[in-house]
Amino acid sequence: MYYVYILKSKKDDGYYIGSTQDIDARLKRHNQSRTKYTKIKRPWELVYTEEHPDRSSAVKREQKIKRHKRRAYIDVLVSASRI
Repeated sequence: MYYVYILKSKKDDGYYIGSTQDIDARLKRHNQSRTKYTKIKRPWELVYTEEHPDRSSAVKREQKIKRHKRRAYIDVLVSASRI
């Protein structure tokens, strides 16, 4: 199983969108400053996830979310989430 996830920065309320096979490990990496972009905006909290059967579909969905380029779209996804 693969996941698309959205993280929210507790520092500046910015979002980060990604995909992974292990959400817990990935969140830990983001919060340990092991990812260049996310280290300056930590701490991060997980605010949204979607399950996908394979990496290809997860990456396609991740790119679709990123293409919207509007915070309002991501806000709607996050507010509908049940995390």
